Amino acid sequence: MKRVLLRCQVACLLAVSMFSAQNVVAQEQSGKVKECSNANLRGSFGYTGIGTLLDSYVPPPLAGPFAEVGRQTFDGKGNTDATATLSANGNIVKVTIAGTYTVNPDCTGTMTLNVSPLGAIVHADLVIGGDGAELRAIVTDSGVVESRVYGTQLR
Repeated sequence: MKRVLLRCQVACLLAVSMFSAQNVVAQEQSGKVKECSNANLRGSFGYTGIGTLLDSYVPPPLAGPFAEVGRQTFDGKGNTDATATLSANGNIVKVTIAGTYTVNPDCTGTMTLNVSPLGAIVHADLVIGGDGAELRAIVTDSGVVESRVYGTQLR
């Protein structure tokens, strides 16, 4: 009887030890922080931007409420381009955009965008989410209140 009880105790101890070891390994794997780089921002995204353009940033016909919808492509190497349609205080303008971006290890970053035909240079801070399927940005230039929400296109 003592031998059977001892065997049961050893078997239970072994099972508990194996379960605990698997749990520790799973926690270590899930606790690893995934670092980002420019390579994490790759592909085409549809986006919407909304905000306000102040008259200190653009001339009066364009100053006021602002909305934009477009498609922006990131090459994974720090270069980006886009086409968009925007409404600046009710004035509809089709634009093309070319620029650069930098992604930090914590999945935040910056963009500098050249907007034609307006001749504007736009600076923005960004954050990557959804395992690279989402992107959010805010323009950091004085005189502009704009936030953007991006989602991947047909992955």
